[in-house]
Amino acid sequence: MGGGCELLFCAAHEEEARRAAETAVGEVRRIEHKYSRYRTDSVVSQVNQAAGTGTWTECDEETIWLFNYAGILYTNSGGLFDITSGVLRRAWNFDAGIVPDAETLAPLLALIGWQRVERHEKNVRLPEPGMEVDFGGFGKEYAADSAASLVAKLGMAHGYVNLGGDIRVIGSQPDGQPWLIAIQDPRQRGKIVATIPVQAGGLATSGDYEKFFEKDGRRYCHVLDPRNGMPVAYWRSVSIVAPLAIVAGSYSTIAMLQEDAGIDWLKRSGFPYLALANDGELYQST
Repeated sequence: MGGGCELLFCAAHEEEARRAAETAVGEVRRIEHKYSRYRTDSVVSQVNQAAGTGTWTECDEETIWLFNYAGILYTNSGGLFDITSGVLRRAWNFDAGIVPDAETLAPLLALIGWQRVERHEKNVRLPEPGMEVDFGGFGKEYAADSAASLVAKLGMAHGYVNLGGDIRVIGSQPDGQPWLIAIQDPRQRGKIVATIPVQAGGLATSGDYEKFFEKDGRRYCHVLDPRNGMPVAYWRSVSIVAPLAIVAGSYSTIAMLQEDAGIDWLKRSGFPYLALANDGELYQST
């Protein structure tokens, strides 16, 4: 899923831990195969390839659940979290470090709009050629949750699934102590700004430091505002602890998208958070 992964399970026997690891890896691969936009045979690609043709794509209950969750996020974020906004990547090349102009962004912005995604019972279609849906905004977190749930059903009581920093904890450490999850300093790789204790549930971080470039003194990160196609700039990183990793991840991304209003969003969420603003000020609630 495009990042480092870590599985840690505490078991009485090596074989038990190995079986848990194989189960987790298998589940993550299943979800990646099913929803990756990089695979032409994924459900997401089938929906996107049929955009504008009038063809419906039939979806199973799991996929419909994810579409429903995307709709909830769109509503709760005031339209900022929009799974149709992935088309903006056609304009942004973070390796080349080029800022797209308004003429480049305009036709892509016209393709964005969750409210235009047509759904009928278990079928989904996109009305216009070029439109896309993308579960990348919460796919890793969903995979971490799903893998951890399967491992827990095997009887594993202590451990976690970490997919590139999006973490689902199964239970505490064997001695009852919480796991101490280090939060990376967004400006100094290899250093941490804090550790967050997590006894159960999920922890996820959104930030401006994994994919970005700097030009004329400004940092352009990969978190893009679907209203204007431009990167957000207020937060360096936002980490949230929630009952599920998918909730932690989507809420932290929405906080990033809300810029300076994100702190009110974090406070209203009721979830523990650690947020570092671009001016270096640290906001924390435990």
